[in-house]
Amino acid sequence: MSPRNLWFIFAQTVTVAVAILFVVSTFRPEWLAGIGRGGGETQVVAVREAGPSPASPARPNSYNEAVRRAVPAVVNIYAAKESRGGRHPLLNDPLFKQFFGENLNEPQRSQGLGSGVIVSDKGYILTNQHVVEAADVIEVALSNGRRLKARAVGSDPDTDLAVLKVDAADLPAITFGDDAGLKLGDVVLAIGNPFGIGQTVTMGIVSGLGRTPGINTFENFIQTDAAINPGNSGGALVDANGNLVGINTAIYSRSGGSLGIGFAIPASSAKQVLESIISNGSVSRGWIGVEPTEVTSEIAESLKLPPGAGILIAGVVRGGPADAAGIKPGDVLMAIAGKPLSDPTSMRNLVAGLAPGSNATALLKRNQQNVEIRIEIGKRPRSTARR
Repeated sequence: MSPRNLWFIFAQTVTVAVAILFVVSTFRPEWLAGIGRGGGETQVVAVREAGPSPASPARPNSYNEAVRRAVPAVVNIYAAKESRGGRHPLLNDPLFKQFFGENLNEPQRSQGLGSGVIVSDKGYILTNQHVVEAADVIEVALSNGRRLKARAVGSDPDTDLAVLKVDAADLPAITFGDDAGLKLGDVVLAIGNPFGIGQTVTMGIVSGLGRTPGINTFENFIQTDAAINPGNSGGALVDANGNLVGINTAIYSRSGGSLGIGFAIPASSAKQVLESIISNGSVSRGWIGVEPTEVTSEIAESLKLPPGAGILIAGVVRGGPADAAGIKPGDVLMAIAGKPLSDPTSMRNLVAGLAPGSNATALLKRNQQNVEIRIEIGKRPRSTARR
């Protein structure tokens, strides 16, 4: 017999031996239990299914509870305005109408999209002024699909906030949170209607506080990387518990979409505007009538001031409160009402919070001498346009 045939017989023998050993080692007597039975019961094979996660009651990795609390209070806003151009004499010419139709001078309607937040069960809604500015018709859509007509109660161009009112009761109002307690890195959720696709929730963190990007007169923005896109304006920025901490207002973008830099007006500031508009129809702020500018390092050195101290008065409004009190261009305003000033923004915000008609002490640096002046706070003139 040839060696090739011997090798083939040897391989077959080994294969059979391995198969016999496998059967003997894995044999179970219960395999024979059903043999010879007619129509025996089918065995149920148990498989492991994904049960509740041990941590599911608290859901630490989910913000569903916060969203569930906040979403009903966030509405989509549809603001329409009509534009009608001046009627040109040619439009009355029958020949012109024959070619171009009768509807050339019909009003054209444009519609804007935005978001808002129900802040009272009596129907008050906070949003951005630019969402509803010059709108002829305003409609809000609740999260459950219900649509309601809304009217503008008042607006505040200096903060880009507006208050709307709908005639409905028992609406799901949001709970205000403590924006003063926010820290860098805190989780926040942005809720709104980006690009009109429907109510959307995005998550991020607090990226910065006290931001002043120069888009409003009064600024103290919360910066977040939660995605905010066109249509989110006026929507809610909430904390991890679903409490309102800001009104989404603006984004920094080169493309028109989110780049991870969004700005929200703190809820505490929005609440002050809300209460003032509901009570008075407008917002009343303090004003002293000066043109402030930053104290540069060169100015600070020449006046022997510590870095970042005070603001330089570049101009004074004639007949205004500062002029009446004796403040002059070239003075350095160090403090008002006992609170130090470091930049023009801090001065505007501080003075705006003082009641018109009240008196405050202004600390000046004039000719390297400290001077105290008593000043009567005036009422800030109403802005006519956003910056």
